[in-house]
Amino acid sequence: MAKQLRSLLSSCLLSVTVSIVLLHIPSRVHSVTLKSDVEALQALMQAVDPVSIVRYSYLHSWDFAFDPCEAAGLFQGILCTFPADKSANRIMAIDLDPAGYDGFLTASIGNLTELTSLRISKNNFRGPIPETIANLEKLTRLSLTQNLFTGIIPQGIINLKHLQILDLSQNHLSSKIPADITTLRSLVQLSLSNNALSGRIPDLSALWQLSTLDLSSNNLDGIVPNLPMNLRKLSLSHNVLSGHLSPVSVLQHLTVLDLSDNRFAGLIRQEILTLPLVERLNISNNQFTEMEPLPYPREGLQLRVLDAHANRLRGHLPISLVNIANLSSIDLSHNNFSGRIPLEYGAKLGSSWKSLLLEDNFLIGNVPPQFINGTVAVRANIARNCLRCPPNIRFCRGGQRPNSECVGQHDHSN
Repeated sequence: MAKQLRSLLSSCLLSVTVSIVLLHIPSRVHSVTLKSDVEALQALMQAVDPVSIVRYSYLHSWDFAFDPCEAAGLFQGILCTFPADKSANRIMAIDLDPAGYDGFLTASIGNLTELTSLRISKNNFRGPIPETIANLEKLTRLSLTQNLFTGIIPQGIINLKHLQILDLSQNHLSSKIPADITTLRSLVQLSLSNNALSGRIPDLSALWQLSTLDLSSNNLDGIVPNLPMNLRKLSLSHNVLSGHLSPVSVLQHLTVLDLSDNRFAGLIRQEILTLPLVERLNISNNQFTEMEPLPYPREGLQLRVLDAHANRLRGHLPISLVNIANLSSIDLSHNNFSGRIPLEYGAKLGSSWKSLLLEDNFLIGNVPPQFINGTVAVRANIARNCLRCPPNIRFCRGGQRPNSECVGQHDHSN
C-alpha cells in the first residue's frame, strides 16, 4: 500500500513539474499581445533588408511564431505592458541594437500607441520619418540618431507633449526647425545636429526644462534667439549665425558653450568670458576682432578651456586672461595679435597653464623664459610669428611674416 502511495505521489509531482515547464514555453496558439501591435512589429521587420539582419542581432531573434510579449528570450529590444485587467498586452518600448539595419520606418509605427520609448539609433534607416509618428502621444524618448533619414521634421511631432528626449541628429533632414517645437514643454534634451536644417532658430525660451541643446553642423542662419534659462550645454557650432550674443550671456547655468565656426563678429564681451559655470568655451572660427578685458581677478569662474583661434582678434594679447583662476588651456592662434608675449603669460605657463597656442600671429620680441626653461609638463606653440627665438627651440627664419618669421614650439612632457 505504501509503495502504491509513493508511486502515485511521484506521478503527481511529475505532472505538476511538467505543467510548470509548459507554462514557460512560449505559446504558438494564442496571442495575448494586441494584434495591431504584432502587425506593426512585423511591418517594421519586413521593411528591413534581410541581408542586414545579421546573426545575433536583435531583429534576428524576432520569431512571429510566438507571442512577442510572452516569448521569453525572443524579441530582444522590446518591452511590453501587462495590464492587471487581463486585457491585451501592448508594446511600450523599442530599443534596437546598432547592427546596421538597412530599411525604412513604416507608417504602421503609428499604431504602437502605448510606446513610451523608440530608439533605433546607429543604423541605416532611410527615407522620411513617417507622419504617423504623431500618433505616439505617450512617447518620452525618440532617438533616431545616426541614420539616413531625409526630408522634413514631421510637423506632427508637436503632438508628443510628453517627450523628454528628442534626438534626430546625424541624419539628412533638410527642413526648418518647426516653430511650434516650443510646445514640447517636457523636453530636457534636444539634438538636431549634423543635418541640413536651414532658416532661423525659433525662440526656444518656453522650453524651460531644456538642459541640453545641440543644433550644430547645420545651415542655420540669422541671429541667436532667446534661449531657455536652464540650459547646461549649448552647441550652435558649424552654422552661419551672426549678430550679437546677448541671449547667450544671460545663461548662468551653462557648463559647455560652443559657438565655433559661425559668422559672429565684433567684440567678445566679458559677459561671455565670465559665465560662472562654463568650463569649456569655444568661440573659434568666427570674425571677432576684440576681446573685452576683465577688470579684476575672477576666482569663482569655472572656465578651464578657452578656444578663440581663427578669428580676427587684433592688438596686444589680453593680459586679463591671467585673472581667470581655473584657466588651463588657451588657444589664441591664427589671429592678428601683435606686440610682445606678456611676462604674465610666462608665469602662468610655468604654473597653472598647461596649454598655450599662439602660432600664426604677429608677435614680436623675446620669448618669456618659461617657454624655454619650464619645469612642468606644458604644451605651447609660438610658430609663425615675428619673435626672436632662442636656438634651442628652433631659430627665426624668413617667411610669411614681416621682418622675419619665428618658428618655435615648446612641447615639454615628462
